[in-house]
Amino acid sequence: MTPIVGTVPGTVYWTLALVLAVGCLAVIVLAHWRQQPRWITIAAAILAVDVALLAIPSPTVPLGVLVSLGVLGVAIAVLGGGTATTWVLRLATRGLVRPGLFGGILVSDTDRSGRGTVRSAGGSQHEVLRGGRTIGYLERFSVAATLMAGFPEAIAIIVAIKGVGRFTELEAPEARERFIIGTFTSLIWASSSAALFHFALS
Repeated sequence: MTPIVGTVPGTVYWTLALVLAVGCLAVIVLAHWRQQPRWITIAAAILAVDVALLAIPSPTVPLGVLVSLGVLGVAIAVLGGGTATTWVLRLATRGLVRPGLFGGILVSDTDRSGRGTVRSAGGSQHEVLRGGRTIGYLERFSVAATLMAGFPEAIAIIVAIKGVGRFTELEAPEARERFIIGTFTSLIWASSSAALFHFALS
């Protein structure tokens, strides 16, 4: 098949792909540093353009460019996914869920009957989904790495491990909602980031 970009020098094509990837990562770092998670939408747009560019038939990828896109893809997956998840959860919960001290959320204690009544008049609370940020980093790294290695089946194992580990904490509706939304956002972002390497390789 004749590459669509055959009239464009390969150097220009791959330079543009790398510039877009670096730009995406720069926006992610800036969003995290300035604590502006909504800026992740800009990074998502840049990532989409880069993936679309790499999805079309292209010149043979130089090894250095392929390695660079792999490293950038993992960095975008790990760092950007956290910001993306934060932003999506903020939109979904409208800021009504209180964060805990250890990366989780605070939920009301319920009685043993599961009727949702608060045990004390003061509204006793406890933290669930602790360590969510760290788990998210590991999850996205694992997903991106397995996709780049050509083993998408491993994603089922990753999700299963996460689900089993969180099972006892999903009694509260807030926890279930956060778990599902956060997991889907994290997986979608990591998969999109890994597509940079996949399309460049193929």
